[in-house]
Amino acid sequence: MASIKVACVVLICMVMVGAAPIAQAITCGQVVSNLTPCITYLQRGGAVPGQCCNGVKTLVSSAQTTADKQTACNCLKSTAATIPNINFGNAGSLPGKCGVNLPYKISPSTNCASIKF
Repeated sequence: MASIKVACVVLICMVMVGAAPIAQAITCGQVVSNLTPCITYLQRGGAVPGQCCNGVKTLVSSAQTTADKQTACNCLKSTAATIPNINFGNAGSLPGKCGVNLPYKISPSTNCASIKF
């Protein structure tokens, strides 16, 4: 009987060690890092740099949970407000130009808490 209990504990430990790690929540630092290559486009327009679209796509694929999406939205909103000469028309067109869909508008007036994901 004791050997069965030990075998069960060993099995549980093996399953726990082999389990996939829990995904980490997205941070504002990650959002900013991914979108830094987009600053020139956001200010001046023109062609969207490839690195910018890569960052946008990485961000969209990284933000999978509602909490992640709200964090990304809040970070985009607060960071956009600090970029001098940002053109919010360019910001709004960026997801479409990179072939992704965001369920919110990148704007200082966006209420990220009310967005349904």
